[in-house]
Amino acid sequence: MARRSFDECGINTRLAHNGNDPRDFYGFVNPPVVHASTVLFPDAATMAARAQKYTYGTRGTPTSEALALAIDDLEGSAGTIVVPSGLAAVTIPLLAFLSAGDHLLVVDSVYSPTRNFCNGMLKRLGVSVDYYDPHAGAGIGSLMKPETKVVFTESPGSNTFEMQDIGAIASVAHEQGAVVMMDNTWATPLFFRPLDHGVDISIHAATKYPAGHSDVLLGTVSANAASWERLHDTFIAMGCCAGPDDVYQVLRGLRTMGVRLDRHQATALQLARWLETKDGVARVLHPGLESHPGHHLWKRDFCGASGIFSIVLDGGGEKQANAFLDALRIFGLGYSWGGYESLAVNVFLGDRVIARGPYEGALIRLQIGLEDVRDLETDLQRGLDAARGS
Repeated sequence: MARRSFDECGINTRLAHNGNDPRDFYGFVNPPVVHASTVLFPDAATMAARAQKYTYGTRGTPTSEALALAIDDLEGSAGTIVVPSGLAAVTIPLLAFLSAGDHLLVVDSVYSPTRNFCNGMLKRLGVSVDYYDPHAGAGIGSLMKPETKVVFTESPGSNTFEMQDIGAIASVAHEQGAVVMMDNTWATPLFFRPLDHGVDISIHAATKYPAGHSDVLLGTVSANAASWERLHDTFIAMGCCAGPDDVYQVLRGLRTMGVRLDRHQATALQLARWLETKDGVARVLHPGLESHPGHHLWKRDFCGASGIFSIVLDGGGEKQANAFLDALRIFGLGYSWGGYESLAVNVFLGDRVIARGPYEGALIRLQIGLEDVRDLETDLQRGLDAARGS
């Protein structure tokens, strides 16, 4: 019997079915959770040649392979590694492609823990690091050096949501021999496929939308054919594999990611447009809004928006931000996002060197969950009233 193929199907059909074939597991819809370290070989010759699919737990199991195959289908990648956290998904490819004496360019609006790793571990290992303006586009060529080996992108940027011209950056970087990496956690491969735009390595904190329930840490890294072997070799050398229960939960979450993202997107855009009309809000930083300076890039390259954006309060500082946050009853105060519940945090940009504003007031990042939009409006209004009265 021919194996099932869903390549020509819509995204939600592919999310529901790709990654494993139930006929491989006696007809069970979900693959088994394989807890494995030791794998036995049938004979000495097979063991000496490692001539079987699975050889040791760190090198993959049916559980991790099912998730990796599902992500490959979404990313259009040659291979995917599954690691214990979103930060691990950042650090492993950087270590794979950088050595002492190399130069790294990183967008200044990058995820803060990525900056910490670059400024700490990579510099200690002899890698020089510079940060570039998220609006650089093809102009990034003027910042590259003969020893520039990696350009690290993130679009939109963390917390401030600047859009980058990823295709232009990738083209210039490749002309000068650099590998291009992108943290694509905001859009997921449902709304933007980095490898289709010239990116070599696509990074995702699967903790966020794939898991979707605020209870799992996981990361995935997907590579094109030219970069896959080096990425995979480093992954194996570091032994940084994810636990099977977490992998299973993310694969299960992946099945509903499409319908959840539709809800996150619709509610976030409705709230963003509503917030643009409210007293006490100076700006709404959401690429899907026509008022956003990078909206044209989002509209050209992306096919959707997720549920996280920021607002700039109209004046004030930390006191007003704290008053806003403390007045909220539905929005939780927490640093993650991508789950079913709404969250809010105060944003600090003190570690940036270029993309620091100026902004009219305190910056608040909002993760929009799956609650009813009217309830979220009421809660946000409560926060705005408290900020103005503080």
